[in-house]
Amino acid sequence: MNLALVSEGAAYTVWWISLGIGVVVIVVVAVLLTLIVRTARQIEGAAADIWTVGQRIANNTVHIPLLNRTNRLVGGILESASGIDGATARIEEHALDCPG
Repeated sequence: MNLALVSEGAAYTVWWISLGIGVVVIVVVAVLLTLIVRTARQIEGAAADIWTVGQRIANNTVHIPLLNRTNRLVGGILESASGIDGATARIEEHALDCPG
């Protein structure tokens, strides 16, 4: 094809159409990128909320092994209290039977 056959007006028309299409493509890409950034920020916010709740749960559950130790200690105290109660009952019986 011979470039001399294309008129100057047709060349400008093609040029402006190409620029228009380029601007439309850039606007569409900008809108899509904006949507992606907004969605990424929403995901990041949700992940931060999940992280915060997970840390709170971890803080609440870290004491569970201590509760097992507490239960064992309370069991020992209960056994001692039962022994003390029995000894107190024997002392009371002896005091009632004892003259004086």
